[in-house]
Amino acid sequence: MNSSKIFKKSKRVFSTPPKKITILGSTGSIGQSTLEIVRQFPKKFQIYALSCNNSTELLANQIKEFNPKVACVGSKKQALYLQNSFPKTKLVWGMDSLSEISCDKEVDMLVAGIVGAAGLKPTYSAILEGKNIVFANKEPLVMAGELFVKTAKKTGAKLLPADSEHNAIFQSIHEEPSERISKLFLTASGGPFRDKPLDKFDQITIDETLNHPTWKMGKKISVDSATMMNKGLEIIEARWLFDTPVEKIEVIMQRESFVHSIVEFVDGSFLAHMGPPDMKIPISYCLAWPERLRINRSRMNPLNLKKIHFEPINQKRFPCLNLSLNVAKKGGSFPAVLNGANEEVVSAFLKEKIKFLDIFKTLSFVIEKLENVFKTIKKEKIPLYLFEILTLEDAIQADQWGRKQAIKFIEQLT
Repeated sequence: MNSSKIFKKSKRVFSTPPKKITILGSTGSIGQSTLEIVRQFPKKFQIYALSCNNSTELLANQIKEFNPKVACVGSKKQALYLQNSFPKTKLVWGMDSLSEISCDKEVDMLVAGIVGAAGLKPTYSAILEGKNIVFANKEPLVMAGELFVKTAKKTGAKLLPADSEHNAIFQSIHEEPSERISKLFLTASGGPFRDKPLDKFDQITIDETLNHPTWKMGKKISVDSATMMNKGLEIIEARWLFDTPVEKIEVIMQRESFVHSIVEFVDGSFLAHMGPPDMKIPISYCLAWPERLRINRSRMNPLNLKKIHFEPINQKRFPCLNLSLNVAKKGGSFPAVLNGANEEVVSAFLKEKIKFLDIFKTLSFVIEKLENVFKTIKKEKIPLYLFEILTLEDAIQADQWGRKQAIKFIEQLT
């Protein structure tokens, strides 16, 4: 017998099993962009769970296509409605269920795409279990950034930023230690009102506010972009994600939205991250990290970039940015209070209860009210959650305190 045949090596191909993903907010812009990536790479990614609050018809289409093991909705009524059509998918509802589908042992990665404080508990539950988390929701890190980062270090959870600016910094730093970073520059398009005459701001409508010149986003994020509150929240988020003092983080305007961030290192080197304004790029980077995916999309041609503008931010035009910067420097409960107040004031604006200029008025009032608490009330009588965010409940209570103050002020306006 030919010995070469006996010892001939067999060619065995070892394939990596697909990552099992839970998407919080699968019917939103982040969720839909994530599913586009999953659709392109079915051998790399598998949907374990999807969730939405109200868009049940769109969720039904997603369940039909991706066949998740679990789907979470806002109410029992919605769950029963969908269960009849999808007997192979377990339908659940409520906040506790959101946490369960986020930290289940089968889940490899969580995409946190829920807007607002609603993503706080389920995202934290995933951190406790050491999951990889694609952060597309600013608010949890704004409300409890220090708690989240410390817990992630203990459990081994990886915080992967999907915001275009933070993702750009994440790629540029490439695990450089924080002491080598001199400054972080977050870029801003300026939103729909970057050139609108200031004396016309009292006439701003909801439709104008939601008409972003570059990005297609949900309503809440679009309003935050118009006021530039989103950049204030991003400063707070960047402070924790990259272990960088607030004083070393600056926002600059970049109208074309092709430069998503700039990192300055201590040796004077600058790394600028460029790319077309498409959220599928940072999302795909997070999903495949530390690899990259050859996603299907149009490419940027540098020869078409005739000019790239960088401008300072006009504080008179965007007072919310300076307010949130001061809040970031104060730390403690201030960011969580600001977040809660901002969610309430944006909701009131979208419901046409207040005008655009009332957004800053309300937020400024709430922060001044918190400052007065520390000036006028004896320390032993101030709730502990207003001093420091040590637990998830502290963050929730501080957020609620901000909401209550905002609601009171809005009632006086209407």
